Amino acid sequence: MEHDVPKGALEGVRILDLATMAAGPWAASYLADWGADVIKVEHPVQGDHLRRWGRSKGDVPLFWKSISRNKRVMTIDLSHPEGREVVLDLVRTCDAVVENFRPGVLERWRLGYEDLCGAKEDIILLRTTAFGQTGPYARRPGFGTLAEAMSGLAHLTGEPDGPPTLAAYPLADGVAGLSGAMALLAALYHRDALGGTGQVIDNAISEANLRLIEYIVLEHDQLGLVPGRQGNRLPGLAPRNAYPTSDGGHIAISGGTESTVARIFEAIGRAELIDDPRFATAAVRVANVDALDAIIGGWIVERTTDEVVEIFDRLDVAAAPVADIAQVFSNPHYRARETIMEVEDDELGPVRTLTPHPRLSATPGRVRWLGAPKGQDTDSILREILGYDPDRVAELRKSGAI
Repeated sequence: MEHDVPKGALEGVRILDLATMAAGPWAASYLADWGADVIKVEHPVQGDHLRRWGRSKGDVPLFWKSISRNKRVMTIDLSHPEGREVVLDLVRTCDAVVENFRPGVLERWRLGYEDLCGAKEDIILLRTTAFGQTGPYARRPGFGTLAEAMSGLAHLTGEPDGPPTLAAYPLADGVAGLSGAMALLAALYHRDALGGTGQVIDNAISEANLRLIEYIVLEHDQLGLVPGRQGNRLPGLAPRNAYPTSDGGHIAISGGTESTVARIFEAIGRAELIDDPRFATAAVRVANVDALDAIIGGWIVERTTDEVVEIFDRLDVAAAPVADIAQVFSNPHYRARETIMEVEDDELGPVRTLTPHPRLSATPGRVRWLGAPKGQDTDSILREILGYDPDRVAELRKSGAI
């Protein structure tokens, strides 16, 4: 497999990805899409836990294929003394290191920030953990699920009379991956464009997700509110719901402006409702949301999904059908934008995956390859980047360091 780095917004940036599982590797994956040379390190025997997470096709793990795309992969035992030396040699060639071990683990291996700075003075270290590097919970084991719960998100999600609902996908890890990538870019800009220094980024998954509901933080501070679960409704906004259709689908509506609400009423043949005292303003619509949902939902449930979409589109109503992944694949809008693209993979053959997002006009991201088999690039990285000769590589492999 060819690993030539194409022209991209991050061409020339090299990142050493020591992280495992999801949030840390996700951050590195975003940067790899934009041309950064990401070297993904796994344990020589165990590999990354993500290789055993989620579904596989035969022996090929599919989540791994996605989150490790565009990365070169190699194996190093970080706890092995000679493996440590290999890591430090790599750090000398890198701009940043990404890790997500519990606080103290890298230090135990003598690979903490001070050790990394000894190899490269201005290195940037992105540290991602469930609860952060400091505080009483810092050394607790934790994953995105726990952070989703502790951030307050799960308490807000679900039906009013039901239990808290956790997302059926790694939501918290994905959010923290985005925040980590953003912070790493900010640190690179500070160092390289503003003449600053390297630094440590403390990316707590719980805090990354708490940032999503900052407005609720202010509501609690200023008004003393502790909002509960609302189902598909949104406090302060009505109508906002997912309404069932006659053929088993659902239509999502968000009446964010007065003009949007007026068009909804027109579309359902009830234009006069915009002057109804129960629905004339956002505040009174929220107070009368049960009656509002009954009117809108009663009209929608008598029609098929396609019928509702056609009427709403014709009258410029902001609404969308709730799509499953098969419907996402067939959606004409995504097809026109080539949101899902095809990549040739050495193990799976042709694979459809997502086009890099967001889209940069001058330096668009690219999917050059999907996640590779364990250790595929170990020898080439050691030879081409570090200049190790074949005998040195063989010795490291014999010792178990790689």
